[in-house]
Amino acid sequence: MNFEIDEQQRDFAASIDAALGAASVPSTVRAWAEGDTAPGRKVWSTLSDLGVTALLVPEKYDGIGAHPVDLVVAAERLGYWGVPGPVTESIAVAPVLLAEDDRSGALASGELLATVAFPARVPRAVDADSAGLILVADDGAMREGSAGEQHESVDPSRKLFDVTASGDAQSADTATAFEYGVLSNAAQLIGLGQAMLDGSVEYAKQRTQFGRTIGSYQAIKHKLADVYIAVELARPLVYGAALSLADGSADTARDVSAALVAAADAALLSARSSLQTHGAIGFTQEHDLSLLLLRVQALRSAWGDPTWHRHRVLEAF
Repeated sequence: MNFEIDEQQRDFAASIDAALGAASVPSTVRAWAEGDTAPGRKVWSTLSDLGVTALLVPEKYDGIGAHPVDLVVAAERLGYWGVPGPVTESIAVAPVLLAEDDRSGALASGELLATVAFPARVPRAVDADSAGLILVADDGAMREGSAGEQHESVDPSRKLFDVTASGDAQSADTATAFEYGVLSNAAQLIGLGQAMLDGSVEYAKQRTQFGRTIGSYQAIKHKLADVYIAVELARPLVYGAALSLADGSADTARDVSAALVAAADAALLSARSSLQTHGAIGFTQEHDLSLLLLRVQALRSAWGDPTWHRHRVLEAF
C-alpha cells in the first residue's frame, strides 16, 4: 500500500506555501492581535482563491466536497505558517454543521468567516468579534450565537469570547463536526511542529559558539533529530484519523484523539527544542518564533486537552 499523498495534493500544499510565503504572515498575526484584521482578511481572500475555504463545503453550494485528507493537507500548511483567524472553525467545523444550509455558499467563497463553540469541550469561541457567523453546537443541534465577554488567551492573536445561543435550534451533525475540529487542530499542530523544526535547523547552521556552528554539536543534532522523529511519527496518525473519519469507522473517536495527542506532544517537543536552540531571543516579541510558540500552547487545548483525549483513547479499548 502507498500511504503518501498524491501529486495533486502535493501541488495543493505547494500552492498554499507559495501564497503564504509571500504574504508576510508574521506581521499579519501581529496586526490581528492588535485588532487590525485587514491584512488577515487579505490572507483569507488568497486562501479562498486557492479553494481552502471551500474544501468541505458540498458541491451544490459551490464547494469542493473534498476528502478529509485534503483538509489535513491544507490545515497542516496553515498551521505551518501560523495563519490567524478561526481556521479550524471556519474551514473544518462550520461546513459540516451547515451542510444543508444556504450559508455554506458564503463559506465556500470566503465571504463568511465562522466561529464555533461546543459548550462541553470548546466553551468559548475564538475571534467571535471578527467572524461573520457564530454557531453554538451540542447534542445534534446548533443555534446562532452572540459574542459576550472577551477573555485573554495565551496567544494574543486568538481572542476568546463567551457566547450566548439564540434563535431556533437546527439539527446538525455535531458529533462529526467536533471530530473534524479535532482533526484540523491536530493537523495545524503538525504544521507548527514542522515549522519550528525547520527554523531551528536553519538557525543551528548559522549561529556559532566556541568557533563552530551549533549545528555541528552532537547534542543539538540529537535534540533536533528527536523532534523530527516525533513529527514524522505523529503525521501518519493524523492522516489515518482522516481516513477513519471519511470511512465513518466505529473507531473514529479513538483515532482522532490519538492523532491529537501525538500531534500535541510533537509540537510541544518542537517548541521546547526550538527555544533551547535559539536561546532567549526566541521568546522575544520581535522574533517570529515567539508567535509559533504561543500558537502551540493555545492549540494544544483548543479542542479538548491532551489529557481528555488520552482518556478517550483508553475508553475505546
